[in-house]
Amino acid sequence: MDAPDPIEAIKFRLEQQGLDHRALVGVIGCRSRVYEVIHRKRRLSLEMIRRLNERFRIPAEVLIRPMRAQRRRRRTG
Repeated sequence: MDAPDPIEAIKFRLEQQGLDHRALVGVIGCRSRVYEVIHRKRRLSLEMIRRLNERFRIPAEVLIRPMRAQRRRRRTG
């Protein structure tokens, strides 16, 4: 079985702990940085990975994996 995608692993851990994305503010960075990471517009930096590992105990091996590409929305019209 493949290791989970880093973003999915973060979302899963937050759900396990009854938290939402607001819990990432200060761990990943400001609110806009959290948005960018969760929506796959920005990759995790080494410092973000360290903080996520320390705060949420998400294995670093999971967090350093490549993120799945963001799904592109089709334009209708």
